[in-house]
Amino acid sequence: MTSPIELAPGCLWWQGWLSRDQQQALADDLRALLAEAPLFTPRMPRTGKPFSVRMSNCGPLGWVSDAAGYRYQPLHPETGRAWPPFPPVLLRAWGELAACPAPPEACLINWYGEGARMGLHQDRDEEEFGAPVLSLSLGDTAVFRIGGIKRTDPTRSIRLASGDALLLSGPSRLAFHGIDRILPGSSTLLKQPGRINLTLRRVHRADDAATGAL
Repeated sequence: MTSPIELAPGCLWWQGWLSRDQQQALADDLRALLAEAPLFTPRMPRTGKPFSVRMSNCGPLGWVSDAAGYRYQPLHPETGRAWPPFPPVLLRAWGELAACPAPPEACLINWYGEGARMGLHQDRDEEEFGAPVLSLSLGDTAVFRIGGIKRTDPTRSIRLASGDALLLSGPSRLAFHGIDRILPGSSTLLKQPGRINLTLRRVHRADDAATGAL
C-alpha cells in the first residue's frame, strides 16, 4: 500500500490507492447499484435550490437533503426502497485506511457532471465525530480544497485523481472542504465525462450501536 501524504493533521491522501483494474471493477459495481438506487437531485433546506451534484447512497443509511433539512435515513427518497449494501471494496478501504473499529453505516455517492461543484462545508450531520470520513474518487480529476475548522481559515488545494483515497480524521474531521471544479476529460475510466466520489461515514456513536440504541 502506498504511504499517504498528510495535507493537514489528520487529513491523509493516498494517491492511486485503487489500481486501474480495481477502479473499473468498482465502477461496474456502481452501475448495478445505481440501477437499484438511482441518482437523485438533492435540494437545499428552506430555499429548495437544487445541488449541482446528483447523488445516491449505499449501506444501512443514506444522506439526503430537501426542504425538511439534512439527515440520514434508511430509504431512498424517491423509490422508497432500502439502500443497497456496500460493495466489498468499500469495506476493505474502511478496514485498511480508516483506523476505526466501528464499521461505516453510510456511503454517499456523489456524481459530478460538467460544471458541478461543492462549496466549502463541514460534515456535521453525524452523531459520531470521533470516527473519520473516508472518500474514494473515480473518473475525472477534481480540484479539492481544504481549510480549517473555521470558514475563514486558510485553504490549500490538490487534484484528486481517479483511484485516490482521502481521509478526514482527528483535527481535520470537521475541516471545511469542497470541490472547486472538475477537469473534464482527465480520465477515461467512466463511459461519460464526470466524477464519482464515494464518502464512507459512521453516523451513530459506536457505543450506541453496541447497545442497540439506534
